[in-house]
Amino acid sequence: MPAERLALYTTVYPGVEPYLPAWHDSVLNQTDADFDLCIALDALRPAQVMAAVGRTVDANWVEARPGASPAKIRADALGRLVEEYPAVVLVDSDDVLYPSRVAAARTMLKDADLTACALDVVDVHGRSLDAVFAAPADVDAASLLPRYNVFGFSNTAYRSATLRDCLPVPEHCRLIDWLLATRAWSDGATLTFDGTPRMGYRQYAANVAPMLQPFSADQVLAATGRVLAHYSCVLEGGRPTPDDFRRVLAAERARVAAFELRVCRHPNALAEYVSRLNQLPPMRVWWWQVAHPDLEPTWSS
Repeated sequence: MPAERLALYTTVYPGVEPYLPAWHDSVLNQTDADFDLCIALDALRPAQVMAAVGRTVDANWVEARPGASPAKIRADALGRLVEEYPAVVLVDSDDVLYPSRVAAARTMLKDADLTACALDVVDVHGRSLDAVFAAPADVDAASLLPRYNVFGFSNTAYRSATLRDCLPVPEHCRLIDWLLATRAWSDGATLTFDGTPRMGYRQYAANVAPMLQPFSADQVLAATGRVLAHYSCVLEGGRPTPDDFRRVLAAERARVAAFELRVCRHPNALAEYVSRLNQLPPMRVWWWQVAHPDLEPTWSS
């Protein structure tokens, strides 16, 4: 019996063009080819994408509605795919898929509604930075979601029924990946994490979510603003959240709000925090630089 055909989804946008040849080559090199490549277009046209890749790209192109926000473009595309495919594998178009990416996602989805894989962190040229993005081996990845995220748009796969229930998203949500994963978690979905790296995750100046030290004060400020906006999307996004989960998320928002008030608004306190943060053992998860719990005694009292 043939395998069910999956959607392999990404978004392309201005600035990603230099990374598209390596990304597309990695898509073609998958050991599991039972998927349709689906590309959402954010201010690019198919001809521009193919010119950047240097060859014809066989894909289902998802056109954006005029004036749609980045969040709307992605949510609309995903909303279409969940009606056409049993599952969606998400990858970022500036990263590189390892040959097992789709095959491993398919296997993990046999026992999970949402799954993510570890990432090898690479530089702008694709060279290893000797760092692996992953949930700690002794921690349930879903338990991190109130404070951190390991379920990104580069390393996840969703069963369509689960993803459908997590949509739509607020028009101007910035951290859609974290929002969707948080909704899946609070809905009682089964979340798993594959500790084997299945992607090369590119780090460069334009990253929305830097996760390597040293951090700058500006990076901590920007990250704090994004994290607080995320909590607003989760708690005030027009979608009910079960009370037990809401209490946990509200407590985390209050903790970060206190950090923003007592550290981020005071240059000397922020400088001291950043200095101490950059001396801590690294965490390879998104948003760990915000209100780090090991430093909380310095600003919570």
